[in-house]
Amino acid sequence: MKKIVLLISFSIFYLIPDKTWSKTGLVTQKAMVVSAREEASKIGVEIMKKGGNAFDAMVATELALAVAYPYAGNIGGGGFMVFRKAKGETGTLDFREKAPLAAKKDMYLDKNGNVIPNLSVDGALAIGVPGTIAGVFAVHEKLGKLSMAEIMKPIIALAKKGLEITKKEAKTLQNYHAILVKVNGEKTLLAQNYKAGDTLKYPALAETLMRILKNGKDEFYKGETAKKMVDFVQKKGGIISLKDLANYEVKWREPVIFHYKDLKIISMSPPSSGGMTLEQIMKMIEPYPISKFGHNSVKTIQVVTEAERRAYADRNYFLGDPDFIKIPRNELLDKNYLKQRMQSFDWNKATPSSEVSHGVISASESNETTHFSIVDADGNAVSVTTTLNGAYGSKLYSDELGFFSTTKWMILVPNLELQIPMV
Repeated sequence: MKKIVLLISFSIFYLIPDKTWSKTGLVTQKAMVVSAREEASKIGVEIMKKGGNAFDAMVATELALAVAYPYAGNIGGGGFMVFRKAKGETGTLDFREKAPLAAKKDMYLDKNGNVIPNLSVDGALAIGVPGTIAGVFAVHEKLGKLSMAEIMKPIIALAKKGLEITKKEAKTLQNYHAILVKVNGEKTLLAQNYKAGDTLKYPALAETLMRILKNGKDEFYKGETAKKMVDFVQKKGGIISLKDLANYEVKWREPVIFHYKDLKIISMSPPSSGGMTLEQIMKMIEPYPISKFGHNSVKTIQVVTEAERRAYADRNYFLGDPDFIKIPRNELLDKNYLKQRMQSFDWNKATPSSEVSHGVISASESNETTHFSIVDADGNAVSVTTTLNGAYGSKLYSDELGFFSTTKWMILVPNLELQIPMV
């Protein structure tokens, strides 16, 4: 029987009892939630204990991270979800943020055509149309069991009660203090001088979540919250409109599925680059006896690095949003092509990236994305990556609504405008 693997990121574990520790890692007979914050994982588990499934727990964990982990958790951003149901059905959901209709390819350039530093990442003009609320409601409608009231009740309670600031969070807020003040002013909630152990409450976010619970998804995209959001962003110089919000739609997409030896891997399809890039890497290293080389041995690290070097060069050049460009999937995953890509690999030296690239680009990627994974007692499995792109997104925080807005994450190419989420 083929093994099924969902790509996951391990940080904090909360289990429904019956756990076993061994050299193979964490094993539990019933269910588990893995997320970046203890509070979010606890809420996800509690939802399953109440009779909810992994998809109910996904909604709960996603929204709980917006309260407990504003660094990357969000209702003002977006994400990707990969799932495998207990009986084998697989699928993915794209609820990434989108560029506003008024976005233009030269919007971050000065009159001489030069990039204006940080304009695309900090402040109101960097903001995209959020997808998270549409995403969780789509998941709940299609796959959930419990009512939204049962799911959202503990999250609203958490926002009202507040949570203790960790040492790491206190340090992060300190590191970003200057930019948060620059964008929002000295009185904004997260620009205060918090210390580890302080309690941080989110009453405005609680009010926003209560309106969403009462009025559904339309509250965020067409209702009072939408109007307040657009008014706030436009006053700060942004270009999001009510039409942008009203027109937002999630997309259910087919996953990237491939085999690596005896493993079956299910991952996200474009516009995420993750699935195809991983498939390229795994196919390029498959001919090598990795198990004989040993975990983290020099040879293992070398061959994996060289495969990654080539796959990421292809990723940066060929991959994008399939709604806007045609991705040469078959060609990039062709056995002969991948073999040819590795022909220049030499055990005696590293391959210069310039020799395998398709051109020179100037770009940097942030590491402020968070991931959570859930498996329920029935065997449903969910893997979600959610993000504001940079730390605290655009850094623009609405004290009236209680959340940060994401950056658009647009890559501007001469004579071509693409929206390319690259998580």
